[in-house]
Amino acid sequence: MAGTLILSVNAGSSSLKISVFQPTVSSDTNRVEEPVSLLLTASLSNLSSPPATFSSSANAQISRAKNVKHNEEADGVKDHESGFEYFLDHLQRETTLEKKDIVYVCHRVVHGGDYPGPVLISPESYHHIEGLSDLAPLHNGAALTVIKACMKILPGSHSIAYFDSSFHATIPPHISKYMIDTEIAEQKGLKKYGFHGSSYQFILRTVAQHLSKPISQTNLIVMHLGSGASICAIKDGKSLDTSMGLTPVDGLPGATRSGAIDPSLIFHYTSDAGKISHSATGNVHVTEAEDILNKRSGWKALTGTTDFGQIVQGTFNPSDPLYLKYKLAFDIFLDRILNFLGAYYLKLGGSGHLDAVVFSGGIGERSKELREAVIERCACLGFKLDKRKNTGVDEVDGSVVEIGEGDAAAKVMVCRTDEQLEMARQCALDKDPST
Repeated sequence: MAGTLILSVNAGSSSLKISVFQPTVSSDTNRVEEPVSLLLTASLSNLSSPPATFSSSANAQISRAKNVKHNEEADGVKDHESGFEYFLDHLQRETTLEKKDIVYVCHRVVHGGDYPGPVLISPESYHHIEGLSDLAPLHNGAALTVIKACMKILPGSHSIAYFDSSFHATIPPHISKYMIDTEIAEQKGLKKYGFHGSSYQFILRTVAQHLSKPISQTNLIVMHLGSGASICAIKDGKSLDTSMGLTPVDGLPGATRSGAIDPSLIFHYTSDAGKISHSATGNVHVTEAEDILNKRSGWKALTGTTDFGQIVQGTFNPSDPLYLKYKLAFDIFLDRILNFLGAYYLKLGGSGHLDAVVFSGGIGERSKELREAVIERCACLGFKLDKRKNTGVDEVDGSVVEIGEGDAAAKVMVCRTDEQLEMARQCALDKDPST
């Protein structure tokens, strides 16, 4: 196991998820088995509002002690850098793995601008990503903090950035361009980029394999529904359109994001929209408008909670004191999903051209109520839900679970996405990921 470990790091604005993988095969893409195996997962939460908590689960063969930890208080952790150090100390102390064996660190970076694929972190690429923080101040800042810490703490490893936006580089200009001055748009990089790319890449590959179809012939509408939510139309294995735009705030609402709004709304909401007064992550600061639309909106603004599961329970319980607020939040989310789903159905050519509608993300994978509501409203398009299968998703193993009726115009599925696995997999299959 010496000198072969791959870390996959997913840095949120106040969280850090890390998985450790071991390559299992050489860079032979013709091999059927997965190119990596999972050894350990860990997560840190509440990094911006201590006390931070730590959870981990390790394979028995590498664990020195109890191999599962749940929400233990992480002493001394106050930011992403100290959180990463805490994880490495845990790795060294409680497993047989060594820090020196970490060869590659895969970093999920939300905004990569026009980067079409993964990039080895160098001073040049680091500063380029840093420059993109203006387009994703609440996301790229956290990733850069961990990248910097990684380069300091693990100088012998290679850090590689995997960009959420890269998957959507295939979106054609008539969809990605905005109706604004072309010269200004090109100078400032103002266009639709799209995000959740690692998730969509995993789902596309996994669902195509499930359907026994080449990726290049697979057409999907995929819904990544979580605290951050988006939808993607995939035509012939490539992103055709997606709901997020220049930044992740566009498109569907989320736990604290507004989603698409009239652009002038924010100036009516507050006269301080352009004032830079809020600290994001690290040295990145955001405007009042960005803070409102990213952190003070979404279903939390309507209901007081970011927990969509709680909203679902309240939506179907008229005796709940917050029933009307919960139902409004649920109905708004449903309505916005239908807006994009219907549009993408037409863009993909309608009946006969679509292979499957896929639910994914924390909400998409867990909320049988939302899945049922969406598919019931799409009955006019030929989608049919098997309610028994939909209710029993949690009882079925595997990445893909079919929940539609067999005679439907297109399959309805749930796919358990894994962004960290996707990054590690790409890293292991790259003949030389350090270049």
